[in-house]
Amino acid sequence: MSLRPTLETRQATPTLEGAGVKLHRAFGFQNPSEMDPFLLFDDFRNELPKDFEKGFPWHPHRGIETITYVLSGSVEHGDSLGNKGTLGAGDVQWMTAGRGIMHQEMPQGNRNGQMHGFQLWGNLPGSLKMTDPRYQDVAGKEIPEAIDDDGTRVKVIVGEYWGKKGPVDGIAADPQYLDIYVPPGVQKTFKIDTYRRTFAYVFEGAAAFVDAAKPTGVLLEKEVAGQEVNIRDLSGNRTLIRFGNGDEVSLHAGAEGVRFLLISGAPIDEPVAWHGPIVMNTREELMQAFSELRNGTFIKPAH
Repeated sequence: MSLRPTLETRQATPTLEGAGVKLHRAFGFQNPSEMDPFLLFDDFRNELPKDFEKGFPWHPHRGIETITYVLSGSVEHGDSLGNKGTLGAGDVQWMTAGRGIMHQEMPQGNRNGQMHGFQLWGNLPGSLKMTDPRYQDVAGKEIPEAIDDDGTRVKVIVGEYWGKKGPVDGIAADPQYLDIYVPPGVQKTFKIDTYRRTFAYVFEGAAAFVDAAKPTGVLLEKEVAGQEVNIRDLSGNRTLIRFGNGDEVSLHAGAEGVRFLLISGAPIDEPVAWHGPIVMNTREELMQAFSELRNGTFIKPAH
């Protein structure tokens, strides 16, 4: 077994999307090869309805898959094919946009007006970019959870882990998507396929994603009182951790425990031509998509 090194630890960046939804972006719209097969990851978490209620009105997608995971509140969705529904707390939607779809997502707060969820974009290989659109809507109660003796809990959304199989299947990047809680002070190792690109995203508590005997954190240089000093930080709320090669991820949970997403997928390793919600292999394909949007031929009849 080989421990995956931590290549980078960074905070998600505040961003406005849709009709003015405040969210934090962990990655996206920069170097598409960095996280291949994943393109973008957003954490939309707000305490006030005014920060999310205008939502994400009608917009196109082509060439990608979007994965929405709701923790609190709900998301009403609809599309140009007549599909519509509501994702509640704990629910997941995996949408394969394929050759093209017009889509809208309108978040609603819980009884306290709070909303929290994540959206991940997965790329499609060129051979599947013009496939038929499809949805996989999964209720939270259908997502299996494995619980270890030390109190560690793993919800298996996609893939297999600890003998549990997630309900979402048939995804191009053959991903693994886990929602993990590790109790305070517990050191834990999670096995990951060596050939998968892997990242973690912390959204509650904190942990040191290193092979350490205690949660001393990752050595960083910071400026304190005008001087550069070496200190050790735990990776906490809204932190992205990007891992190198290996088949294990190790961590030591902090004093409040840690909850994070651990996501991995097989790299597609193809050229990327990307503008907004459309991701193709070539500039010509991208220009064709936008030409079809302008002339009204973007939505194709079912095959």
